[in-house]
Amino acid sequence: MSTPPITIVVPCYNESQRLAVSKFHQFALQHPEVRFLFVNDGSRDATLSILQQLRDAKPAQFDVLDLPQNQGKAEAVRRGMLQAFESSASYVGYWDADLATPLAEIPRFVDALEQHSERQVCFGSRVRLLGRSIDRNAVRHYLGRLFATVASFVLDLAVYDTQCGAKLFRASARTRGLFATPFCVNWTFDVELIARLQSQTATATLAGDAHERIYELPLNDWHDVAGSKVRAGDFLKAFFEMLRLYHKYGRGGRHAPTR
Repeated sequence: MSTPPITIVVPCYNESQRLAVSKFHQFALQHPEVRFLFVNDGSRDATLSILQQLRDAKPAQFDVLDLPQNQGKAEAVRRGMLQAFESSASYVGYWDADLATPLAEIPRFVDALEQHSERQVCFGSRVRLLGRSIDRNAVRHYLGRLFATVASFVLDLAVYDTQCGAKLFRASARTRGLFATPFCVNWTFDVELIARLQSQTATATLAGDAHERIYELPLNDWHDVAGSKVRAGDFLKAFFEMLRLYHKYGRGGRHAPTR
């Protein structure tokens, strides 16, 4: 059976020192079905030049969307995803530029959706299990567990890891609709995505609820990469954003978002 075409959006902001160009080249060589769309989010270093060199070396698999002004990760991902949905890909997703989640995980995400037609979204989940290599800063890990508890309450959904930067969507008009309008939050836009999907379920006749449409895939490998732009103070900002999401969507996202 042939492998379906896939487009992966990679948001980039000042990534010139961390972008593993050789890893992208090697993966692209081994997986011609995967296309990468790099979104330069107003970088002030040499990121754009590096991305343009990648595109020029292999335009069939690398493309660049340049945002002249920094918009923040949420908007960079949203703009990239909207462009990715315009491609002929069967699956579109986004991946952190630091490759904390290795590109080798992408085929596992595709398999998780291919084998179950009811699944619309596959989220990477950083679960420490025997036989897996999950290397995460201890403080960030425990702050993440606290955040996941709050997110689960707001969403009324038992979700383990909303913030892992590796996600894949089945390409459809409905999943594209999740990105149609700007997010009301930045750091926690992944949570808002789930709330939007729940709103879709509540306002339309769909096959299956959020429990069936979203799948969390425990990663085989994930490693903290030096130079992360996430700071401890961002977790405090995230909790205020969660209050905003609760106000806008209601617990479980069961009503349509207000304007």
